[in-house]
Amino acid sequence: MFRKALPFLFVFFFSIGPAQAAETIRIAFIDPLSGPFARSGQAGYRTFEMAAALMVNDKGGVLGGKRFEIVPMDNQGSPKESLIQLKRAINEGIRFIAQGASSAVASALTEAIDKHNKRNPENRVLFLNYSANDPALTNEKCNFWHFRFDAHADMKMDAITDVIASDSEIRKVYIIGQDYSFGKAVADAAVAFLGEKRPDIEIVGNELHPIGKVKDFTPYATKIAASGADAVITGNWGVDMVGLGKAIIETGLDVPIFTFYAAHDGITATFGEKGLGRIRVVHEGAFNPPSPEFQAFNQAFKAANPDMDINQPRIIGAVQFLAMAMEKAGSDVPVAVALAMEGLEMTNIYGRRLYMRPADHQMIQDINVLTHTDREIVIDADNSGYGLLIESTVEAAGKGLPTSCRMDRPE
Repeated sequence: MFRKALPFLFVFFFSIGPAQAAETIRIAFIDPLSGPFARSGQAGYRTFEMAAALMVNDKGGVLGGKRFEIVPMDNQGSPKESLIQLKRAINEGIRFIAQGASSAVASALTEAIDKHNKRNPENRVLFLNYSANDPALTNEKCNFWHFRFDAHADMKMDAITDVIASDSEIRKVYIIGQDYSFGKAVADAAVAFLGEKRPDIEIVGNELHPIGKVKDFTPYATKIAASGADAVITGNWGVDMVGLGKAIIETGLDVPIFTFYAAHDGITATFGEKGLGRIRVVHEGAFNPPSPEFQAFNQAFKAANPDMDINQPRIIGAVQFLAMAMEKAGSDVPVAVALAMEGLEMTNIYGRRLYMRPADHQMIQDINVLTHTDREIVIDADNSGYGLLIESTVEAAGKGLPTSCRMDRPE
């Protein structure tokens, strides 16, 4: 009986041998997977998983067959919990950290990673920031181990204020946001850019509210409506974007609301028809019209995650960039990957150019201002029939903006 089984045993062990031998490159995803911002975090995690599968693993992996594995680590939206998860990741031998939800979290992580790498040069890690937008992260708080794959708040505000400045009917603007570093950065950028481009515009409100704690935005919306604002600017995201946007619309105020994150994760479905002509989103994504490559990726994602959207498609580019840098370096050692990533260029899934600026590790890319609509929609959001259509594009947004980054480079 044993002799009869030998051929089958041989085939079994031979078939699993290469899979066991292939090394896995693990990437810790540290973002909210529970709590009020869980939906956004879950969608980001699933996008990382799909990008790793379709853009890397299914194409043979990197460095001769190494596969990417995305390891979810729930930070509950807390900087303190994020540092606990960072320590866990490092202790488990993970050398690549991905995070994007909250600039406060990103600030805590980038500082901790920089300190860890200085103290442990034999055990360094690399930080892939796919969404935290505080400009300080690639300015005064920059460090060699941090790479940002999203445009920062100043770059996005530059695009928003171009649109506002070109509309002569907008004479009064109300600014409102979450009370933390990113919300403050959005407000500061809005005031500065509007002052340069349209000094005649009056800022009729500029306030911050507690992040993730406001249950009823009606008092804020009432104040906005009473101000006589012709437009609203907000960097709110998650449940705070849903609450604020819904409250403003329910006041009957029919003015454009310029946002950073007013789409997907239930937000588009919530606004629905009432968002038509009101909601604008600044985004690197080109959902409509989509490129054939992005449309195919989206179809695969929706087949696996029918109740989610690709809310942050820049994640796809981050995964591709990491793989390209490893191939260029011929290594998955973080310092070698970081050096290879500096100045790297590629064409993203939309057919647009991406460039990682060496001076501050800030991605330079096209930025779009999109409108919430049900017109010409190929890829909708929240399975609602509504989606985002490109209104205007700023090519290589922020390329000319200065940086105050002065990073210490590894020896």
